[in-house]
Amino acid sequence: MFNIKLHSIVLQAVPFLVGCPACLRNFLNLLCEMSCSPNQSLFINVTSVKQINGTATVDGIDYYVTTNYGEELYNSCKDVKFGTLNTRAMDFLGGGAKTYKEWLAFLGRQAKPNEPGSPYLITYRSDSSDSSGVKPLNSTIYSCGDPSLGCSCGDCPSSSVCTGSLLPQLNTETSCSVKMGSLKAKCLDFSLVVVYLALLCAFLLWGLLYRTRGRTAFPLKTKPLGNSDDKSDSNKNGKSLHNSVQVSEAASSTVKPSHPSIVQTYMSIFFRKHGIFVARYPLLVLCVSLLIPVLLCIGLLRFKVETRPEKLWVSPGSRAADEKNYFDSHLAPFYRIEQLVLATSASGGSAAPSIVNDNNMKLLFQIQKKVDDLRANYSGSTVALADICLKPLSTDCATQSVLQYFQLDPKKYDDSGIDHAKFCFQHYTSEETCLSTFQSPIDPGTILGGFPGNNFTEASAFIITYPVNNMVETTGQENEKAVAWERAFISLVKEEILPMVLAQNLTLSFSSESSIQDELNRESTADAITIVISYIVMFAYISFTLGDRPSRWLSLFVSSKVLLGLSGVVLVMLSVLGSIGFFSAIGVKSTLIIMEVIPFLVLAVGVDNMCILVHAVKRQPDESNLEERISDALVEVGPSITLASFAEVLAFAVSAINPMPATRVFSMFAALAVFMDFLLQVTAFVALIVFDFRRAQDDRIDCVPCARIVSSPATDDGGDGQRLHLLARYMRDIHGPILSYRAVKFVVIAVFVGLAFASIALSTRLQPGLEQKIVLPRNSYLQDYFDDLAEYMKVGPPLYFVMKNFNYSSASVHTNQICSINQCNSNSLLNEIARQSLSPETSYIAKPAASWLDDFLIWMSPEAFGCCRKFVNGSYCPPDDQPPCCQLDQDSGTCSASGTCNNCTTCFLHSELDNGRPSTTQFKDKLPWFLDALPSSDCSKGGKGAYSTSLDLSGYESGIIQASAFRTYHTPLNKQTDYVNSMRAARDFSSKMSEDLQMEIFPYSVFYIFFEQYLGVWKTAIMNICVCLGTVFVVCFIVTSSLWASAIILIVLAMIVLDLMGVMAMLGIQLNAISVVNLVMSIGIAVEFCVHITHAFMIGNGDRETRARQALSTMGASVFSGITLTKLVGVIVLRFAKSEVFVVYYFQMYLALVLIGFLHGLIFLPVLLSLCGPPPKSAKPIEQSQPTSASTEQT
Repeated sequence: MFNIKLHSIVLQAVPFLVGCPACLRNFLNLLCEMSCSPNQSLFINVTSVKQINGTATVDGIDYYVTTNYGEELYNSCKDVKFGTLNTRAMDFLGGGAKTYKEWLAFLGRQAKPNEPGSPYLITYRSDSSDSSGVKPLNSTIYSCGDPSLGCSCGDCPSSSVCTGSLLPQLNTETSCSVKMGSLKAKCLDFSLVVVYLALLCAFLLWGLLYRTRGRTAFPLKTKPLGNSDDKSDSNKNGKSLHNSVQVSEAASSTVKPSHPSIVQTYMSIFFRKHGIFVARYPLLVLCVSLLIPVLLCIGLLRFKVETRPEKLWVSPGSRAADEKNYFDSHLAPFYRIEQLVLATSASGGSAAPSIVNDNNMKLLFQIQKKVDDLRANYSGSTVALADICLKPLSTDCATQSVLQYFQLDPKKYDDSGIDHAKFCFQHYTSEETCLSTFQSPIDPGTILGGFPGNNFTEASAFIITYPVNNMVETTGQENEKAVAWERAFISLVKEEILPMVLAQNLTLSFSSESSIQDELNRESTADAITIVISYIVMFAYISFTLGDRPSRWLSLFVSSKVLLGLSGVVLVMLSVLGSIGFFSAIGVKSTLIIMEVIPFLVLAVGVDNMCILVHAVKRQPDESNLEERISDALVEVGPSITLASFAEVLAFAVSAINPMPATRVFSMFAALAVFMDFLLQVTAFVALIVFDFRRAQDDRIDCVPCARIVSSPATDDGGDGQRLHLLARYMRDIHGPILSYRAVKFVVIAVFVGLAFASIALSTRLQPGLEQKIVLPRNSYLQDYFDDLAEYMKVGPPLYFVMKNFNYSSASVHTNQICSINQCNSNSLLNEIARQSLSPETSYIAKPAASWLDDFLIWMSPEAFGCCRKFVNGSYCPPDDQPPCCQLDQDSGTCSASGTCNNCTTCFLHSELDNGRPSTTQFKDKLPWFLDALPSSDCSKGGKGAYSTSLDLSGYESGIIQASAFRTYHTPLNKQTDYVNSMRAARDFSSKMSEDLQMEIFPYSVFYIFFEQYLGVWKTAIMNICVCLGTVFVVCFIVTSSLWASAIILIVLAMIVLDLMGVMAMLGIQLNAISVVNLVMSIGIAVEFCVHITHAFMIGNGDRETRARQALSTMGASVFSGITLTKLVGVIVLRFAKSEVFVVYYFQMYLALVLIGFLHGLIFLPVLLSLCGPPPKSAKPIEQSQPTSASTEQT
């Protein structure tokens, strides 16, 4: 009987160990010494016997071995891998033993009847002191590093020939740092502090030097623009302040004004003529200007929204996209995943209790029955899980669940109970009763979560996974059947399974492959109310700020600008719809970001221009006719509005070079919308201003222009006589004078430059990525799912190393350069992957790779005599435990020998192989056999199921396999940086291997296509920002013809962007396509905070100090109320959006941008201009367009 059992043990063990001849020889010697040695009596002692059919038989023995023998035996086999399941052979042949005692104890277990294993209990002992005459076995043990036996480096990393190439190379590179006592700072941070202090000292020294020489660049405090008498006079007639300004400028001016640039001259001429034309023919201008956007809106008939994530966030020509297409077309798309996560909840600060109990197991069976019974409707037919699930062996679904230890059969659970599951947690690889319905071991690490170490019984979560077949998408309809079932599955979970789980005091999270896309679609309407409220709030604000505050409340009905504000909002919407219509007409699909963000963005920009235009018209003298007021206002603010608008358009146009589809399309839509909005502002909106001012002059009621109010000329000034309100007076009397103090200037420069340097240091801490939870609605069921996945998942995503054009001919060296069994190169691909798995903290590779090539070479090896076999006629002969070699009993599931295969022989003799390797013909003939061979106890190396999709056999008869993949796993990836770094590490490794082996190898994982953007996001961000800043600089220079002014604007814009990046780092906002577009867009928006002040500074007269204060008095209030407050009002509404992406990337970033832009535009820029501003241009534009002293009327 023992000889029969011995044959069975050897038959099962050989496929696991044949890759390492030293281990296999030592293992066989251990068994042979016990059964055949003439010196058995010296190291074997029978401890018990039993009667079988009246005959005494051995029932237990003690097997004595020396400690040295046991340790060397274990060491020769402990690292031998079983590639099919990415694990060690010791997990199967030793129950995961960690010492030789554990391994021998496992081997000595007494097997049940009709099962492979020892027929009696074997107790391996290393102590012989109590047994007289016993001499423990201490025969020769071959080291796995013995060159004569040729174990591979993957199976024996301690071999001397492997130490040079296979020892893990830990990443010891550390960032540069400087120690100062107990403090430790990065070299960059330390350098920035040193440079900042040096600049601060130089600036202070320069200021003191100028003060000593009596220069006026740092006056203690210059004379105010007017005295108190001037102020009181200005309230009466609005002219004395202007006169005092001119006197002050004439008295203090030390710089001769230069003439306006050619561009400014032509712009002034154009805007004067344009203003007169619009004022004379407002109806014609309004109709013609509205015609273009209305016609473009026809394109909305072809409007479509793109919601597929891979179409939004993946560049079509990206490396990851190409590699995914190659993988999908040559091998097979990665399967779809439907998943449930059940977990216990922690209470009272204690750890969550174990979920592994009888009640919860029975609940799982109830859930499984509901999932199996689920039927979804698709095109008039029903779809069940069995119709779409992944079936490795073409019979049963590859469901990953703890219930697989009972083959999903509740009757088997009733027979064996929860103890069998706990038993399988430790013996899932070696116990046949623990195999799944699809005859594969189920790793408890993939179906349990929340367990410490390997204490699976303390797991606090069940993870149930339903793999579903995936199809290559060509028309978008290939996976519709699976999608229909997935949506029915989600409905079932929400309506039936979730209440069942909650009733058990458990938590449940769930997901399907189509869940993300469905939730993104739902998000498209989640924030519709937020957008509407934002529009209403901004409309109310613009109506309020455009209107006047008359002395009589009845005149409010005339002076209000509600209809004008509403018309302006309509123009903004037309520009947005026209942009969307244009791109829809040419076949560009819209995105959810476009629908949600661009309307708000263009409204914020449009409101600024509305305020500036209306305020400019109101600043013109009342005695001038409307045509002159309109033309003078356009001459005054038209150039700065044009400059700001073109800067914004160019900023978005630059962002359009981003290869990310979502951000590229967003930038294109935004650029056209902002451009159209600008055109409508200087045409249609100016015409509307003409109509509104005519209405006000005729005392007609706002919103009801057909009705009039009879006013008294003596008392009703409509607010025009009191132009200088609180905000304007503050800018003239408080803000400007405070910034004139030398100490204030020093503090301002020191603080803002210090913030810029600090932001440089902070920006280096920005992390690339985009959390999946952020792009989903806050109330999405996927929020809990991603949390549970990060907490409980102990296995990372599958990782495939794909090799192109593998040459398996006998003349090629590819085989030995790839494989990892005996006689393979020490630096082969699979050996190096095994090496990388020894340092998972840097390589992010968790296990050695499953290799079809290794298993195929072992499968056809003569040593694996139960695998590659043939009948006498040369056809394939399966192992003895598979039909037709045995007869399957349907009731018991056992297979008894039939005698059909008694004449089968191994495929090859040793002499028929070339140094253990097949010839080209042998390889070509037997590879299909291997891929069709079912794995079983007698031969675990069968390739069916495990490697069915690992090779592309198209045209392989020529000796070239076009594509083949070797599967391993990433370590658990819980953060965005983990995903990015793992992808970078895998690509670096494959590039090195491709170069060393002269082969084309690339890594592939299902998430690479979405994370590739982050590998170069820093380069993209810096390039886009620099190009945008350069473009804005060129535009500023063309408009102003002043390198000096353009350089100052450039410096301020750069500081605003740097500060915004610093705020991003402090708030934990990640660097991705959305934030890069926001950074580029911030340049365009920040121009508005700078260009109006700079333009007013340049067209003023007097010294720098005088012109800086004049610019604040003229444009400061407009910048604050017309730009800062309008954006602030709209941004605050976004705080209440349901989508986290709105709150993080639009509310937080926009709010930071508005505040930073406001501080730089109204504090830092005036100080900088007063210190080193450019010389003035001609004062002629001021004289033409600003005859009064009032800056703006403010509310």
